[in-house]
This record gives sequence, C-alpha cells and structure tokens, in this order.
Amino acid sequence: MYYSLISASNYHLNNNSIYQKGNNVIASMTASRKTSLSAGILYLLTFISIPTLSLYQEIHQPNFILSAAPSSDVVIGGILELLMALFCIGTAIVLFPVLKKQNETLALGFVAARVLEAALIFAGVASLLTVLSLRSLGVEAQEMSQGLVMLYDRLFLISQSFIPAVNGLLLGTLVYQSRLVPRILPIIGIIGAFTLTAGDVAVLFGVFDQHAPLAGLSAVPIALWEFSLGIYLTVKGFKDQGGLISLDQIEA
Repeated sequence: MYYSLISASNYHLNNNSIYQKGNNVIASMTASRKTSLSAGILYLLTFISIPTLSLYQEIHQPNFILSAAPSSDVVIGGILELLMALFCIGTAIVLFPVLKKQNETLALGFVAARVLEAALIFAGVASLLTVLSLRSLGVEAQEMSQGLVMLYDRLFLISQSFIPAVNGLLLGTLVYQSRLVPRILPIIGIIGAFTLTAGDVAVLFGVFDQHAPLAGLSAVPIALWEFSLGIYLTVKGFKDQGGLISLDQIEA
C-alpha cells in the first residue's frame, strides 16, 4: 500500500511536470508569433513613404519657392517619412531579442544602424520643411532653398540607400544563419546590399544621376527583400528550426 501511494504520487508529479513543460512551450510559441507578427507589420509599414516620390516633385523644381505650388504635399511627405523612420526603429527593437541569440554583436549593430537611419531621415525632413519657411523671403532665399533640397538628396542617399544596404547585410546574415525564415529571403537581402551599394557609389562618382532609372533599379533587390520579409513574418511567422524556442525555455 505504501509503495502504491508513492508510485501514484510520482505519477502525478511526472504528469504535472509534463503539463508544465507543455504550457511553457505553448507560451513560448505564442510569444514567438507575436514577435514575428509585430516585426512583419512594422516592416510593411516602412513602405508608407513611397508616395513621397510624387509628393516631392514640386520642391525639386528650381523655382519652387517662387511658384504657387502647394506646401501641403511636402508637409504630408515629411509626416510619412517621419513615421517611416519610427517604424524602422521599431523593426530593430522588436527583432533584437530574437537576433541576439544568434549573434548579439551583429544584432546590436542592426539596432544602431536603424537608429542612425532614422536620425538622418529626420534631418532630411527638417531641411525640406525649412525650405517651406523660406518661401516668405522670395527671391533672396532661392539659392539657399535649392541648397537645402540638395542636402536632402544627399541625406536620402545615405539614410535611405546606403544604410539600408548595411541593414540588409547585417539582418540578412543573422536571419540566414538562424534559419528564422526560408534562406532564399536573406540571400536576396545580401545580394541587394551589394547592388544598392554599387548604385550609391555610381551616383557619388557621377556615373548616373541619383534619380536615374538605373539608381532605382539597384534598389529593387533590397526592397524586394524587406517587403518579402514583412509578408512572410506577418503571414507565416518564424520557422520552427529557427531556434526561437530554446531548450532552456522548454525545460524551465
């Protein structure tokens, strides 16, 4: 009788232990899905600034401050870019707890690059908003306004072209090694990092203009990488073999 009670007690303890481990796994998987969903949505939201391609056309005209072109387009574009910058930081913050398990140094580098990218975007938007303020000065401020627009273009080249290439290389390497998503996606990102950098160098050396079709073509792979990553994380989440659910979590 005594041994029967001990056996029954051990049986219940083992069942409770298995049940607890199962709950830990489920809770960990739920946290994993929340992380991937948040990261995916934030990545998709970074494309919110695409309309600025048309919204900023007028401010790039030499006589913008003397023309009757509305300032509202620039204001709206600036708001979209500021939101995009915040979403960029959000992607790094959400992914950092996951990426640091693979390589904390590269993960920190990715966060730092995203913050720097956002800071330069803010500076670029500030330069365009300053142009709007100069419209009240008329002809006197025409050259200064053109200089500020040129400053925006150079800040754009760094913040929304070169640094995304750095991001693609850092995040692509981390995701490729950890297998959080199908490897074809980070491969596209890594290739895109090199094509985008090549395009930036070509612009700096005057091979073609920053707004030329070839410059836009060099950015296609990196854009495809970020959009595909956003879609995959939103719809599918992290792959099981990505190692997000560690043995320590299961055995806790």
